[in-house]
Amino acid sequence: MLKKLFSNNEDKAEMSFFDHLEELRWHLVRSAAAIVLLSIFGFVFTDWILTNVIFGPTQASFPTYKWLCSASHALGLGDKMCIVPPKIQFQNTKLAGQITLQFKLAFILGIIGAFPYICWEFWRFVRPALKDNEAKGSQGVIFWVSLQFLMGIAFSYFLIAPFMINFLASYTVSEVIKNDFFIDDYFALMSQIILGMGALFEMPILVYFLTKLGLLTPTFMRTYRRHAVVVILILAAIITPPDVLDQLLVFVPLYLLYEVSIAISARTYRKMEKTEAEEWS
Repeated sequence: MLKKLFSNNEDKAEMSFFDHLEELRWHLVRSAAAIVLLSIFGFVFTDWILTNVIFGPTQASFPTYKWLCSASHALGLGDKMCIVPPKIQFQNTKLAGQITLQFKLAFILGIIGAFPYICWEFWRFVRPALKDNEAKGSQGVIFWVSLQFLMGIAFSYFLIAPFMINFLASYTVSEVIKNDFFIDDYFALMSQIILGMGALFEMPILVYFLTKLGLLTPTFMRTYRRHAVVVILILAAIITPPDVLDQLLVFVPLYLLYEVSIAISARTYRKMEKTEAEEWS
């Protein structure tokens, strides 16, 4: 059976350019089918998802507000960390605005839900081109890529989104100006935050592969650690209102993510140096 598996890998590695395109096409077709199937779920339950998930950070019952308020009381800070979200009434100004929103919501949920399967399809396409030691060193990559992506989504949804939405919704430059928000703007902001942080949390995986390719070293990341800290602080200040405790809640996880990436790069680099030394000896 192992011979058959390796022979299949060799056959795929020796396929022509057009054969590779055909193989890639079917991987893309299956990935698209998974997105469509999961999008149907989002399309059918749009009302519940919008009310309880997408609009969650605008409601006082959102879990993050309860956790922060409980933590504030437990730390003896009173109501300092308690957040009462402003009342927001969203508007739709386009004739096809609501049905367009429904399709957008369904599509994004389809991408998020099908992400692990899409990664698996991509891995199936790339795997035959890898050497045995490279494939062995990449075991569990689908699990970690999917986990990091979902962790980024959870982090942005439960921590970043509530702070950003409350800050922007309550921010005014003049009492004469009234805030009336379009649903398209709110949904676009939520989508950018969630998908953007999901991608950002892939940093350890990206660092691992860049180190394997020789394009990144742990020394480089340590050298520019201070620059990274400044960037993360600025990002935390933009995301959260001007409160040190709230900024720390965002800064600490992002900084830890950078430190984890350095550790992964260092470990990968040491393994590469050890392998090269064994080959030369």
